[in-house]
Amino acid sequence: MISNLTFSQEDYLEKGKYIWQHFVPKSGQAEFVQGELLRAIEKLRDEALRNGNGNFNEKCHEILIQYLREKLTDKEIFDNKTIQQIKKDLKRLNIENQPYTDDDIYDRISNRIVDWYLYYGEQIKHKKNSKLYC
Repeated sequence: MISNLTFSQEDYLEKGKYIWQHFVPKSGQAEFVQGELLRAIEKLRDEALRNGNGNFNEKCHEILIQYLREKLTDKEIFDNKTIQQIKKDLKRLNIENQPYTDDDIYDRISNRIVDWYLYYGEQIKHKKNSKLYC
């Protein structure tokens, strides 16, 4: 399991920036899971902050939340307490008519994505979802 006690927020930001620059494409789904995870949380943040969830829909945002939930509730990486926090955070982001506009949840999920990346590394291919439209 990953212990994030020695990682500062600056460390998380630097690793997140690295993932963004190397694994998140300018458009479309990412080739590797860590890129798709980061793309997902940032799409959710952007939709809430920029559009007030006005374009929130099941063919995009709900699929992204499910993907995050599926990958980030990994018992190989995270303890029960962390998994429960991830589930709680994603449940809150999934309220279509109540956009979440503070950064804390998005940042916390981004940090767990960095943890996922540190555990698994760079070579986990993302299987593109043909039902995802965003």
